[in-house]
Amino acid sequence: MKTDSRMSRVLHALIHMKHADGPLTSEALGEMLCTNAVVVRRLFSGLRDIGYVTSEKGHGGGWVLAESLENITLLDVYRAVGEPSLFSHLVSADHPECLVEQAVNAHLAATLLEAESVLLKEFEKVTIAMLAGEVGTSALRSKSARVANRSRSSAN
Repeated sequence: MKTDSRMSRVLHALIHMKHADGPLTSEALGEMLCTNAVVVRRLFSGLRDIGYVTSEKGHGGGWVLAESLENITLLDVYRAVGEPSLFSHLVSADHPECLVEQAVNAHLAATLLEAESVLLKEFEKVTIAMLAGEVGTSALRSKSARVANRSRSSAN
């Protein structure tokens, strides 16, 4: 089963954006995230809708933070990317008629619902600034600038 990496990708991008010298294009962010610009625009649409990022069109444009990372929590990002299932890969639906599978899934579903509630409460306590503080800022600034400059050069 394919895992959903939207949340980690957005977190990754937001922290790079904090250390960028200016707007980052969808192409530059895509390079950082090993994906394409269309995926970046789709990922960031939820953040733009709630006012955490803005996009500027045209030469020199790109994505910029509209809100301080101190004011954005993991829960905010989780909601902005569409509240992806946190534990769906743990429950099987291969044999829905099987009584054993039904019993296992009922117990797992109840336990996972409780675990998800606890996890979401923890998400609410962690700001993106806390995560960014755990990253070496000089190396990050250097990488963000390198990728942004490379993207701007190729656009010209």
